[in-house]
Amino acid sequence: QVQLVESGGGLVQAGGSLRLSCAASGRTFSSYIMGWFRQAPGKEREFVAAISPYGGSQYYEDSVKGRFTISRDNAEYTVYLQMNSLKPEDTAVYYCAASSTTASRIILSTVSPYDYWGQGTQVTVSS
Repeated sequence: QVQLVESGGGLVQAGGSLRLSCAASGRTFSSYIMGWFRQAPGKEREFVAAISPYGGSQYYEDSVKGRFTISRDNAEYTVYLQMNSLKPEDTAVYYCAASSTTASRIILSTVSPYDYWGQGTQVTVSS
């Protein structure tokens, strides 16, 4: 069982930055692929980014490439999402998730391979 707790959300002006953190319980953190998803009101949860167990591979949704960076610190059981050049359309609840399944980039961009989810943190970008 893995528990995930996100933090770092808040209100920021367009063009600003935020760094989200997701702290995981359990000493098996380094065996999980970690992902970030977001969900805006009235919309489905969508993929943002994912990172392989030791950080060697990262995947991004097209609209965040070049603006967001996913990273992890396995010694601290934490995954991060650095978000720069934020836009109003980035406004959503952001969730981190853990997957014990080795999967392709396409599969990892869906919710199905993720076993554990955090409770979410709100990010609001004002124009």
